[in-house]
Amino acid sequence: MQGKNIIIPLSKVLSLPDGGGVNKPYIEIILNEEIPVLCVNRSAKKKRLMPFKVLNDNKENFWQSAGDWEYYFTGENLDIIKEKSAVKIGAWDNVTASQASPALPTLQTSPASPALPTSPGNKQIHEVEYNSFGDEYTSFAEMTTEEMIEQLKKEKSRLDELLVSKSEDKEAIAEALVDSTKNAAMINHAIIEGALRLADDAAKKATQEIVDNTTEMVKSSVQLISEDVFNNELVNTLVEKSNGTIVQHMTRVFLNGLAFFAYFNNLVHTSRAIQKLRITFASKFRKYYLKLLPHLDTDDVILERVFLGGMRDIPPEVYNKWAVGFLIHDIGKASAVEYHEGEGSYDRNIVVDHVKQGYKSVINKTNYPMEAALITGYHHEYYGDASGYGYFRTYLQQYKLLNPSAKQDYCIAYELEPMLDYQALAYFPAKVLEIIDVFDSLTDPNRVYRKPMESEEALDMMHAEFIEKVVKIDPVLFYIFDTFIREKQAKKK
Repeated sequence: MQGKNIIIPLSKVLSLPDGGGVNKPYIEIILNEEIPVLCVNRSAKKKRLMPFKVLNDNKENFWQSAGDWEYYFTGENLDIIKEKSAVKIGAWDNVTASQASPALPTLQTSPASPALPTSPGNKQIHEVEYNSFGDEYTSFAEMTTEEMIEQLKKEKSRLDELLVSKSEDKEAIAEALVDSTKNAAMINHAIIEGALRLADDAAKKATQEIVDNTTEMVKSSVQLISEDVFNNELVNTLVEKSNGTIVQHMTRVFLNGLAFFAYFNNLVHTSRAIQKLRITFASKFRKYYLKLLPHLDTDDVILERVFLGGMRDIPPEVYNKWAVGFLIHDIGKASAVEYHEGEGSYDRNIVVDHVKQGYKSVINKTNYPMEAALITGYHHEYYGDASGYGYFRTYLQQYKLLNPSAKQDYCIAYELEPMLDYQALAYFPAKVLEIIDVFDSLTDPNRVYRKPMESEEALDMMHAEFIEKVVKIDPVLFYIFDTFIREKQAKKK
């Protein structure tokens, strides 16, 4: 047995001994057994496990390309490959037995295999079991509930001190926001992992103080944040200090979401901005919404059909509930799941499951507000497009079976009631989160299979693929978001 502390480059495993090409039988085994790949970036000191299929679908024979990333199998997975290949040798018509079972050398002492970089936990990178929540997560997962509560109180106190002092120290503010967000995200994931083993009532009781203290911490974050935090290089630098890719994503999305809400509120307070949208709606946006509301007369598709009750600001009590939803939106994410990188580049069943698990966890195991649960469960709906997923479309199908003549006359609702009564196609904060979530995945510096996009490139891609090609994200909200991002970029120049 090789042992999991031994690793070997994919190039050694997947090349035929005579140099005659790629060992396709091995690839077949890897795909059938769903064997992951250890991806290592020595210069950035990063590592993560990724499905082989994801990497190969994006670029065939990816391990043969020179680049920043190196690819390995662990010893335990090599044992699986060797075991399965021994069974299948007789079935390989075009591969000899010696070709089918090449020696699998280790990387422990070979001169061709230099020591891998050291992780923050002072363990060799190949000795640490991959976890997208990062090495820090273990310490939070081992805390008692009382210790978690105390940690959340400390985070809130730190934020409150900055509020009371009216600090203008951007570095101190950014650091406090990042630390409190990532720590709260890990605490909530850890507490819900434990709550899943309890009956619903017992789970809600066990998580109540975590819910209360997280909510209070979020309220302080909302008061401290401003639109300037979004895309702030300082924030991104601080976020990168956490080595958990999921935690980094959740932190960026939470802070960026709150910053955008602040921008949106400032926008709708300016009546001239809303009036401009209303005037340009027919020429600039109507064509997209006619696809979403085809049962309405063309002239009836106006801005007030997009936003039920019209565009308006977000009151503080609602703002806080939505903010909690943004913080815990990926609470159901499994540690080995990476983020959306484009069609076909992820295991859809696993990714879809994170929305279901997150929604069920929040709604059944905690007393977080319904608004937060809906954000968790509805933030990949994509206006009903087949590439999206979530509970709302399932509920809507059931509703239409009972009410076949029912039509949704609006695109977006601010309140819960119209959503639960199926008057609108989507929930406002979930549509905002969709945009920020996709934008973050496209610009994420941790992307494995493609280089991260620059902000402008990502915005252009989103408009082409998620609006022009098929209307998945909301066109008006995206227009506001696009303006927001480009304004920030212009200020940096």
